[in-house]
Amino acid sequence: MPAYVINDIEVTDPATFDEYRRLSPPTVALYGGRFLARGGATQTLEGGWAPQRLVISSSRLSSGRRPGSILPNTRRRGACARLQRVRT
Repeated sequence: MPAYVINDIEVTDPATFDEYRRLSPPTVALYGGRFLARGGATQTLEGGWAPQRLVISSSRLSSGRRPGSILPNTRRRGACARLQRVRT
């Protein structure tokens, strides 16, 4: 079963965000995931939501694992993410 994760990221520290961006693809790929959208222009059709940097990814869920659970190399990515403003 696929799981989809939507992140709205406000980059507050570009250097740390570059490290986060470097660490993310190998982790996503390790679990059969892929990025569906990363950055780029967005257009809000309804409501007042105005995402800063939108990232959408998908991955397969294995039995007993839930989206957002701790995976290898996510601890460092998590530390980087905490320095940014990430809304999931």
